[in-house]
Amino acid sequence: MSPRPAPKPAARPDRVSLWHYGRLFRRDILSAQPERLFAAKMAEFRTPFFRSFLLNEPDLVDTVLRDRARDFPKAGRIADGLRPLLGASVFLTNGETWARQRRIIDPAFEGGRIRATFPAMAAAAEAMAARLTPGIHDVEPVMSHVTADVIFRTLFSIPIEDATAMAVFDAFRRYQRAQPILNAGALLALPRWIPRGHRRQTRAAAREIRALIGDMTRARAAEIAAGTAPDDLATKIMTTPDPETGRRFTPAEMADQVAIFFLAGHETSASALAWALYLLACDPGAQDRAASEVVAMPDFSTVSAATFTRDVFREALRLYPAVPMMVRQATVPERFRDRPVPQGAHLVISPWHLHRNPRHWDDPDVFDPDRFGTEAGRAAMRRAYLPFSAGPRVCPGAGFAMTEAVLILMTILRDWRLSPVDGREPVPVAHLTLRSRDGIAVAFSPRHHDGGAE
Repeated sequence: MSPRPAPKPAARPDRVSLWHYGRLFRRDILSAQPERLFAAKMAEFRTPFFRSFLLNEPDLVDTVLRDRARDFPKAGRIADGLRPLLGASVFLTNGETWARQRRIIDPAFEGGRIRATFPAMAAAAEAMAARLTPGIHDVEPVMSHVTADVIFRTLFSIPIEDATAMAVFDAFRRYQRAQPILNAGALLALPRWIPRGHRRQTRAAAREIRALIGDMTRARAAEIAAGTAPDDLATKIMTTPDPETGRRFTPAEMADQVAIFFLAGHETSASALAWALYLLACDPGAQDRAASEVVAMPDFSTVSAATFTRDVFREALRLYPAVPMMVRQATVPERFRDRPVPQGAHLVISPWHLHRNPRHWDDPDVFDPDRFGTEAGRAAMRRAYLPFSAGPRVCPGAGFAMTEAVLILMTILRDWRLSPVDGREPVPVAHLTLRSRDGIAVAFSPRHHDGGAE
């Protein structure tokens, strides 16, 4: 029996009217695209309102993200829906402001610091284990809760049960519910007079989150000044001077960064982990192999050695990249594949398409963690795999996210056997991250240590 393809939404017909395309796009950007785009090298979208190019060829992606990143900065309008929450964070800035922020942030996520944060990650994972019960769970909110707990424990040395942490988490859930599906204004370069879908609830939730985070960063600055600050990621970042200017983040600047750490470090990890649990539930063989790497109390060395579980998470990120599309803007006229790309054009780089491109991946819609052990799979991973972006703007927390994910998967598989729920196959949609339209249902039954080592 051939492997069952992993769920993906049905693609639209090749030709539809602009009006119909607009309706599809507002409902779900993933199913608004034709199937042929998965194998395309480049596609142009042109209407009276915008001109955008999808780049789906590794050489083109390398040019934009790696080789000439300064010529293709983040598109200004990508911030339209996120600036109320993220301010001038490293996710939204360009140029020297971005470079200074990265010089301060990057040292906090080096290998040694990830090892130092591991006990806090493990405490969050064990707290999650204590909350789980037999039965059917929507694993999206379960994973959101534990990954938020990891962020609070590693960043500010507080569990999610702390009153301020829980207030931020609750406000963020309201923000998610109010936030429109992926910012159409950014992806399509719509005229500024067309409404972007801002909602009063979105702005109110963003203001609440910002106020709470601002209180936390000001309190931490006072602890640093008094010499009483804990040795966690917030202290590390706030006490790191820019090696070129000697300046440190002010509490207000740090609040911007905390907002993106929370969004990127909790929302994206939760998305990918939920899909990984579903994929394991549907593949008992892969689930048993991952469970065989489990020990009773995973530590940093056993998590680092769990190569198959890491490949499970890699494969989940391939099939369901948490950020399905990225937008850059041409600051100079360019020519790609003999097509003129005018200055100001938007360049869409879509891991959703690149990761399922049949010219680079064998059986691209099939869940196969073993692909990364083959030469073809390793070559594709080098050239056509960017779950954390690539080049200078690669996510500084990629190593952190991988360690966290493997630990959480190992902790769940230690205690539980997973199975899919009949009639509840999830349908991917692009919200802030790649989520399921109606949640991701997984049945949990006690494992009784039948699949892992003591």
